[in-house]
Amino acid sequence: MEPLIDAMKHAAAALRDAEIPFALAGGLAIWARGGAVTDHDVDLLVKPEDAEHALQVLTDAGMRPERPPEDWLLKAYHEDTLVDLIFAPAGGPVTDELLNRAEEREVMAMRLPVSSMEDVLTTKLLALTEQEPNYASVLEVARTLREQIVWDEVRERTASSPFAKAFFTLIEELGILPEHARA
Repeated sequence: MEPLIDAMKHAAAALRDAEIPFALAGGLAIWARGGAVTDHDVDLLVKPEDAEHALQVLTDAGMRPERPPEDWLLKAYHEDTLVDLIFAPAGGPVTDELLNRAEEREVMAMRLPVSSMEDVLTTKLLALTEQEPNYASVLEVARTLREQIVWDEVRERTASSPFAKAFFTLIEELGILPEHARA
């Protein structure tokens, strides 16, 4: 976990100092709110119009840039740890509204904006596809952080996804979804 935290702090400080709006997302946002420890990568949300500048800022801060073939993110490496600059996650581009929903939290002695659980879960649910219908991470989030999630909002924002509909059925049947949030 230490290399992940170092990469997060390095990237977040560089973006903050460059005055580029961002939010911590993905596994580290879940962990910052009390969820499971992650060892995957650092996910940072930035607006599409800021993505190139953000990558340059991270490069100038000593990180190694990468331009993947996917058209929704850019990557940088802090030593061997991957930092994803996500500007168009499943569900649409990063906007001021999305970044404004992030809550300022202390994460390992550093204050930074952390994505709302509704945004994290919505993005994860909308990313499920026939090629990757893995519910493990969303079930873990639902189970461990269910009291922090505004379930009606997530259900509404993912209503077009058959995978999200199946997820809600699954968590209702498993008794994970709180009674007050059931359809």
